[in-house]
Amino acid sequence: MKRWIVFILALAALLLPARTTAAAAEQDSYAVAVGDVWFYASADEDEKLFLLPQTYYVRVLDEGELFCTVEYQTDDAPYKKLLGYCRTDALTFVDFVPVRPYLRKQITVTYTLPDTGGLGTDEFVSSERTFVYYGDRYEGDQLYLYVLSGDKFGYIPADAPPEYEHNDDYLQSTSGEGEEVPPAGNDAPGAVQIVVIVLACVAAVAVAVILLRGKKPPREQQEF
Repeated sequence: MKRWIVFILALAALLLPARTTAAAAEQDSYAVAVGDVWFYASADEDEKLFLLPQTYYVRVLDEGELFCTVEYQTDDAPYKKLLGYCRTDALTFVDFVPVRPYLRKQITVTYTLPDTGGLGTDEFVSSERTFVYYGDRYEGDQLYLYVLSGDKFGYIPADAPPEYEHNDDYLQSTSGEGEEVPPAGNDAPGAVQIVVIVLACVAAVAVAVILLRGKKPPREQQEF
């Protein structure tokens, strides 16, 4: 009996962490930028930083009535996680974890100095720098890209925004078409339910063993 109990408890120990991990994953909430969605430095309309790349996502940390606290990108060099805010009514929320939530885009800029005397050295006259692209904004007629270089964020002027591939995974989730998927976790047993089931199994095994041990074998018929 002891071996059965040890086996069942070991099985429960394997199931519970897996269930806990799955539940934690279900808590992640994402929203996609469909159209113009500003990323703010604070929950203030005057603190606009850049427009998010369209069809890419932010991870929603806290959903407020006017603003959501969000994360964009991850700490994976040369990329860096950026904490900020987006207007709640500008975001399109989804009920899944996107495969490609953040745009991974680097751009290389060549700076060239004017050569006025013909004696300029190539490595001094021109140089290249690579930046991580986060988004863009206009000031008047001038386009600026919000970029990261090392550990510093800032703006660089540009003639046009960079080209990139767009996501389309949010379309089925927001269009209402296709098979409706029930919310995860409604039908799956929770951690408490698993514990109750395991304890019930242990009790059933214990009762069965007690009954078997207590049952006396039939007495042999006596011959006359």
